[in-house]
Parts: sequence; C-alpha cells; structure tokens
Amino acid sequence: MTMVEEKNQNHELIRKSIQNLCKKFPESYWSELDEKKAYPEEFIQSLTEDGWLSVLIPEEYGGTGLGITEAGIILEEINRSGGNSGAGHAQMYTMGALLRHGNEEQKKRILPDIASGAKRLQAFGITEPTAGSDTTSITTTAERKGDYYEIHGQKIWTSRAEYSDLMLLLARTTPKDQVSKKTDGLSLFVLDMKDQADKIDIRPINTMINHATTEVFFEGAKVPVENLIGEEGKGFRYVLSGMNAERILIASESVGDGMYFIDKAVNYANERVVFNRPIGKNQGVQFPISESYMDIQAAKLMRDRAATLFDAGEKCAEEANMAKYLTSEATWKAANAAMTTFGGYGFATEYNIERKFKEARLYIVAPVTNNLVLSYIGQHVLSLPRSF
Repeated sequence: MTMVEEKNQNHELIRKSIQNLCKKFPESYWSELDEKKAYPEEFIQSLTEDGWLSVLIPEEYGGTGLGITEAGIILEEINRSGGNSGAGHAQMYTMGALLRHGNEEQKKRILPDIASGAKRLQAFGITEPTAGSDTTSITTTAERKGDYYEIHGQKIWTSRAEYSDLMLLLARTTPKDQVSKKTDGLSLFVLDMKDQADKIDIRPINTMINHATTEVFFEGAKVPVENLIGEEGKGFRYVLSGMNAERILIASESVGDGMYFIDKAVNYANERVVFNRPIGKNQGVQFPISESYMDIQAAKLMRDRAATLFDAGEKCAEEANMAKYLTSEATWKAANAAMTTFGGYGFATEYNIERKFKEARLYIVAPVTNNLVLSYIGQHVLSLPRSF
C-alpha cells in the first residue's frame, strides 16, 4: 500500500467513525437544542471522550498528533450529518497559538488537561464592542503587577465562555499611543476562567443561532505571568498566525453544510411528486442544485489545497482565506437552493432546513466577514491599494 493509499484509507476511517458517532445525535437532538437555545453538552462530551477535539495536539501532550486535514474532515462530517460543530471547533484552533508560541512548560502544564477533557479551551477573547474587526483598537488592558497581570475591560461575541474553563485572551499591555506600530503592545494570555470567576461577568447574548454567544466583562481578573504566551506586546501577530487554521476549519464546516443541503435537496426532489411527476424533473429545481454541487466541489478543492499547504508548514494565507470565502458563499447558495426545493416545507422546523439555513448564513460574516477576505486578496495578493 502506498503512502497516498494509506492516507486515504485513514481519512475514510475518520469519516466513518464520525458518521457513526453522529448517528447517536440525530437531527431531532439538534432541533430540540435549537428550540431550547441550549448547548450540546452531551455531543461535545462524546467528541472529547473519543479524542476528536484533541487531534491537533501532539502525542507527547496527550493528543493524536494529526493535521489540519484530518481536523477538517471531522468538522465537515459533523455538519454534513446535520449537526453543528461550531459548538466545539474552537477547541481545535484556539490552542494553536499555545502550540506555536507557548514555551515547553506551558505546553506540558496546559495541553494534557485539554486533550483529556479535564479542561476546555473554547473561549477566544478578542472582539470588543467599539473595535469590531479593528483588533488593534481594543481597549481591554492587562497591567503587570509583580507576578501577575490584572485584566480590565470587555469582550463581545465570545462564544462558549459559559462552557469553557480557559480563555485565550488578547489584551493591551502598552497603550496604543505609546507604540510605534499599532499592532504592537497587545499581549496574549491563557486565562483560567474558573479560578477568576468572581472577577469575570459573563452575560449571554440572545442570538438567532450559536446559542452560547456571550459578552464578557473583566473586573480585575488576574493572570499569572507564566500564562503569558510568547513575548509581551507581540500577541497580535500570534493571533494572526492562528487565523489560517481557523479559516481552513471554518471552510470545512461550510463544505459539510453545503453537502447537507445538496443531500437533502436531492432526496426531496426525487421523492416529492407534484403534477404526477417528481419535482426533480423540473430544470428550475434540478439546475440550482447541480450548480450548487459544482460550486461546493470547486471550493472544497481550495480547502484541500490550503490544508495540504498548512500541514506541510508552508505559507497558505491566500489559500486559507479563499477557501473560507468560496466555501461559505457556495454553501449559502446551496442553502437557498434547498430552501427553494422544499418550498413551504423548508420553513417547517421538522424538516431542519430552516435550522441549517440559519447556521450556514453565519459564515458569511464570521469569524471574519467575507468583505475583509476580499480586501485581503485585493491588497496582499493582487497588490491593489488598501481599501480601508
């Protein structure tokens, strides 16, 4: 067996394993959670126990030591099954900054607990109400006081904060008006949220989807100096270095969502009979589904390309950003094709199309809006003037 054949066999094994796990959590499970606006605790626990959320952690720290390609396959299959891997995906990529820029002591102290499920690192504290996508304008501060930093400020759109033990937190350690570059003076920390619970106020935000979204207020929370990732003041570049992984994994979820819509639309178009013929015979139904399928398959190739480059340790910012953009746009097109195929029934909760329709829309704007991806490609790939 060649290396390529062995790799393909392993990937197929991962797909089947995830499919079998997801059978324990049918669409009725997800619909009930959506109705209650609840967090999929049982599902995340199963993923954790089976080791799927720790695949990117090296074996020496208790993980599986697999690549972003395999992580993407896991998330893709979860979403294709009708589930929502967004409830746990951050545990995969949030730890990337620790893996790349943390010291050996930090890795040995923190990663094994994450790998075993003893602690969850699902909260990513970056965005703030007044800064939005302009990360360099955040105002949350981390003031050094001896052997710890004291945190004051606010974060918003912080997913899963209520269900996370640890948070990867970006805060300003040097005022913006005292640095030569606006990207300097920001530092990255691992904050123990449980240990500092009395100094952290987590407030849920009522949202259309992603029902674990919060805003977080820090009122003197303490972070030990040994929980500073890398060098003080260089946190912004550490965060940026993890964005490629995030883009690729989000693209994988979009691929899964897209194929979910295709699967559902094809089955319904073959079964639904109107005017004594299956509606799939009508080109007005058939062609949008076919177009969406081709778009998703093309976008998937870019995802695969980005993942391959990432796993090889090569530059992949261009490919990762394009993968996120192309997959999310193709999937939104597929979502609309599925909704049109189902007609009025697409709006009925029992068919699950409306639930997944809402979920698919998220990745047009998050975790980075597609307009910023277009700006990135224009400026950094095509050498056009900065657009903002």
